[in-house]
Amino acid sequence: MAFNIDEFLAKAQKAGASDIHLNCGKVPALRIKGDMFKIAADPIEPADIKAVLEKTLPDEFKKTMMNAKDIDYLYVLDGVSRYRINYAKDLNGGKFTFRSIPFTIKNLKDLSLPPCLEDFTNCNNGIVLVSGATGSGKSTTLAALLELINQRYKYHIVTIEDPVEFVYEDKKSVITQRSLGLDVEDFKSGIKYALRQDPDVILVGEIRDKETLVSAVEASETGHLVFATVHTNGTVASINRLKGFIEDSAQDQFMKRLSACIRGVIHQQLVPTTNDGNLTPAIEILTFTSTVIDYVKEGKLYDITNLMKKSRQPNITTMNMALFSLYQKGMITKETAMEYSLERVEMEQMLRGMYRDNTALTESIL
Repeated sequence: MAFNIDEFLAKAQKAGASDIHLNCGKVPALRIKGDMFKIAADPIEPADIKAVLEKTLPDEFKKTMMNAKDIDYLYVLDGVSRYRINYAKDLNGGKFTFRSIPFTIKNLKDLSLPPCLEDFTNCNNGIVLVSGATGSGKSTTLAALLELINQRYKYHIVTIEDPVEFVYEDKKSVITQRSLGLDVEDFKSGIKYALRQDPDVILVGEIRDKETLVSAVEASETGHLVFATVHTNGTVASINRLKGFIEDSAQDQFMKRLSACIRGVIHQQLVPTTNDGNLTPAIEILTFTSTVIDYVKEGKLYDITNLMKKSRQPNITTMNMALFSLYQKGMITKETAMEYSLERVEMEQMLRGMYRDNTALTESIL
């Protein structure tokens, strides 16, 4: 019997799969609550790969992309879910990775995200970065923030994504969504043309290179609020990565320019909870206060880390503080806190009660 991708996706959705892996020559696999499970089914055959590609690939891509080595696109299965799909040629004959994108955009409370993130939606201009590994929920967090703006402000919001994931319904705002490959060539040109479309807010799916970074900075400098993602492992690491996009001779000047436009950096991980095995976000937040701005101007990124460790404010908090708070609330185990910590020696001290600022820290984040 021919492989029916729609039926398979419907069953995977009922099983609670966030990701679906279809590798030619291998049995299908699902990621559920962070873990990978192989399915008791026949291996995927070359004919199955071809059938899935023909079924899911947008018509606009079929003329030019059927023989491409890598493709990112969106597929909607009515009544089930929306899917971000990556197709990649490989040694065995091709592979699909489906990421389930809910139809409904959840709010910050429903996502267990800190209420202080709402403050970033009230900025009139600047850049807000969301960092984290693939699958850490960056797009979901950004969707919640944009939806909040959509509900509150009479703005024009332009999103440039690879591909479009969450689909918004206009509320107080007017929203234009563009997908790389279908509607716009790349992020740089997407920002360029967005600025000609009378935007107030621009979402850039990912800052991957110098050209996109400079374009995003220029957009923020001309009075626009820009949201973007970056693949890094921490808030300070995100700043350092942006710095790394710029040639050495121009870094000092660029950091001064960057310090004037970044409003904050959010770094997140999804960690398994103690009781139900679900995933909950652990959020590191760096809001650009006057002190943080001065440190960035002067290139004193290490001093930012020390400042964050001493902070008692919810809008400046380290990953260890976030993990420790979840542990104190009984939501995660000590082992989980250690596994996801970015500074394990400090985390171990906090869990043992040996951390010198532990008492004040506990009071500030619970």
